Amino acid sequence: MSFSRGIRVISRRAFIGSSLAATVAAAGPYSPAAPTQKQSTFIDLLRTPDLVTAYAGLQQRIPLEKSSRRFAARNIVVDFAEQQSGLDAYLVSPDLALTHLHARWRAKIDEGLLCFGDDWERSYGTLCWHPMVPERVMPWYFATYDRQCLHGYGVKTGAAALCFWQIDPEGVSLWMNVSNGGDGVELASRSLHLATVVTREGKEGEEPLAALRALCGQMCPAMWPSQGAVWGVNDWYYAYGRNSAEMLLEMTDIAVDLAPARGPKPFTVVDDGWKDGSSTFPSMAEFASSVRKKGARPGIWIRPMLAGLKTPPDLLLSARRFGDRTERARETAFDPTIPEAMERVLEKVKQVASWGFELIKHDYSTYDLLGKWGNEMGPSPTHSGWGFHDRTRTNAEIIRDLYESIRRAAGDPIQILGCNTVGHLSAGLFEMQRTGDDTSGKDWERTRRMGVNTLAHRLCQHGTFFQLDADCVALTRDVPWSLTRQWLDVVARSKTVLFISPDPSVVGPEQKNALREAFALLAADAGPAEAASVFHGTTPEIWRSKGGEKQYSWSGTEGASPFPL
Repeated sequence: MSFSRGIRVISRRAFIGSSLAATVAAAGPYSPAAPTQKQSTFIDLLRTPDLVTAYAGLQQRIPLEKSSRRFAARNIVVDFAEQQSGLDAYLVSPDLALTHLHARWRAKIDEGLLCFGDDWERSYGTLCWHPMVPERVMPWYFATYDRQCLHGYGVKTGAAALCFWQIDPEGVSLWMNVSNGGDGVELASRSLHLATVVTREGKEGEEPLAALRALCGQMCPAMWPSQGAVWGVNDWYYAYGRNSAEMLLEMTDIAVDLAPARGPKPFTVVDDGWKDGSSTFPSMAEFASSVRKKGARPGIWIRPMLAGLKTPPDLLLSARRFGDRTERARETAFDPTIPEAMERVLEKVKQVASWGFELIKHDYSTYDLLGKWGNEMGPSPTHSGWGFHDRTRTNAEIIRDLYESIRRAAGDPIQILGCNTVGHLSAGLFEMQRTGDDTSGKDWERTRRMGVNTLAHRLCQHGTFFQLDADCVALTRDVPWSLTRQWLDVVARSKTVLFISPDPSVVGPEQKNALREAFALLAADAGPAEAASVFHGTTPEIWRSKGGEKQYSWSGTEGASPFPL
């Protein structure tokens, strides 16, 4: 449930019964004086850290003694292997079940740097360049800018730990969360490859987005092959779960009628609310066939981790992953470390594949596994006091294994769109990723904060980790067309994934012309547009491409809403 200017807005989380009210604090642009020193501000992190501390729960801190490239104490050993292309970290802890490792590099760092960090899974409207904030959690990677060069630092995708960074004037910290659930991981005799640290020293005059994109390429050396431009229709932001086969086929006609002469066919994605054999969807297999006969490709939304009310309790995750919010415990989820439970998860994937769907939108698994949304995680992605059935693997390993299993179960050439999935763990496995929280067909402010923000500040992941989906363009009576048209235009020009949620009754001649132009832009060979400056706040208004610059007006006549979404 979200509110803006006193209007009640239906969100996906409200639709499935969650009580979350997300509060987002967006920071504006910052313009400190440029650093006065002319020496490089690049930080050497491809060396053994100066300090490593282990934790068996945050109350049990264990300083490790350094000897060359090894840190050890109490039968805990952390080794570092310095390679030309990265720094590998390994852990052995046969006796103690550890939850965290903290690695620290001491360095003198200019306080005038601007800093940028990523989010755990989807972003929530807060991505922005900031002055240095020592306590700030920056998951997976971060970058610094000294007004001349942009330098980047991160861990390779597919890590076995949930990693985040901190930076302050005296050094850099890397926290590696090796928890199993909210408790320690029981590695026994296993040596765990925690992560590979990579860095990229920027060049003077280099375009910031190009530098970030190059860093992403180092973190993810093998993106899953793209099958071309992805676009089409999705019913959520028009229907909000009150959908039907008839409604989706009417939307399909809109997309097919406006499709460009060349390029991939549009997708028709049926979102949450469908049920096979219901009055609104008599047969999902027949629906998929009908979409294909109209000249589009069928896609479908699933929540694979959600278990039915009659599921045996011994197949479920502990309700304690939600902490003390007992109302959430009713949303039961499978424990994927139990073979029978994992098989039930994969049966959902195999079923929709057998019906003939060519795209699977896989949603909710981060929340279902860890009990938190990304904007609630901070330094702790889940609550303490619980674990998976298999205590020998970390959360990151379990999540990555789930993604790999879904990839295999779906098969090729079915495309997978991750939503509420961890991009740093799905990169190289899923073709597409929803990189921001929901946009809206009810409230423009949500589209501005979530959609524009993630498009501008995660565009570096497009074509390096996966194809980026900044979320749908909703054509409804509740959102002014003047604002919707701008969102449609910038997504099309960015050449990222473009789905529309159209109310057929509002798609008149003007809207059809704009849609036809947007779909043609997506299919054209012209270079993509990007924010002219990623340093201009959370939602940059000036975008540029080889064809020149274009200015958008995201805040509308009333300005941005100050209220939580």
